[in-house]
Amino acid sequence: MSKLPSGMKKRGRCYVTRDRRGLRADGKRIDRWINLGKDRERAEAEFHRIRSGGRPNARVSVADASKRWLAECVATRRNEKNRRDASTRVRKYLAVRLGHMQVGRILVEHMHDYRRWLDSLPIKPQTVVHVLSDARCFLLWCVECGLLDRTPFPRRVMPRIQERPPDRLTEDAAASLLGLPDPWGFVIRLGLGTGLRWGEMVRLQRTDLEGNELVIHHTKSGKVRRVPVFPPLLGEIRNRVGRLVGFAEASAGSFNRRVRSLTGLDRFHNHQLRHEFACRWLERTGDLIALQQVLGHASIVTTLRYASLSAAHVRATAKRFAEGGQLHG
Repeated sequence: MSKLPSGMKKRGRCYVTRDRRGLRADGKRIDRWINLGKDRERAEAEFHRIRSGGRPNARVSVADASKRWLAECVATRRNEKNRRDASTRVRKYLAVRLGHMQVGRILVEHMHDYRRWLDSLPIKPQTVVHVLSDARCFLLWCVECGLLDRTPFPRRVMPRIQERPPDRLTEDAAASLLGLPDPWGFVIRLGLGTGLRWGEMVRLQRTDLEGNELVIHHTKSGKVRRVPVFPPLLGEIRNRVGRLVGFAEASAGSFNRRVRSLTGLDRFHNHQLRHEFACRWLERTGDLIALQQVLGHASIVTTLRYASLSAAHVRATAKRFAEGGQLHG
């Protein structure tokens, strides 16, 4: 067997070569090993292509590649709101910190430095998660397009977010909201009775009611789902014509501000209605799988957030358990 080219080695069953062109976050050079695969003929061809500077990512900057990612990947796989959010995160964070770099020069250390820079900014931890998630998606797309051999995104760079309980309504707040006159009162009752998102509610038509179910066509996941409606809300919907919610032109923020002004509540947002519906569903039925379908969650992990039931409900359940004589056999 002929001798391997100088600079190319075999480690185990794979052929590798050392790339001395990498740069650390502080500007110092760093070596990294590139896996050329197990087939010798293909490995040598890749080795000579790398040495000759023929890598497709040699002159592609992160700024230019991220524009392609937004146009070719994000534009076809995400809804309008998520496309806007991704574009904003690229412009405010990825392009600012890494935009000048060549895609092929990004190392694991750069991503750790990117995470530390994000932590130093006055943004919420959840925003950091979204920004890093977009960076991970972008780098995976670079691998798919041949701009990278493998993604440099580290496994443990994502921050751990402290789990928060669902943002429920107090009894007094719920009473104040249910006492509002229409049209605000109807929106409150619709949200508490169905758990729909704001964007889903403002698109509802009377014709979307089939039997005792609302057929939700415009969903976050893009999948049609059916949401059961119970009396007396069912009767209210049947007596309406056309669009159910008359705030289609208004934003969720303006609706929230108007409700706070009418009720005197210091804090209220329409998504609390969804949280309250989900918690009440679990307290009354305990059926997590059915709740996942009603809320339209793609993963049961998202629905599990509502499994943290209220302390009062836990105490009542524990009392019934004790009274049943199950503690001592």
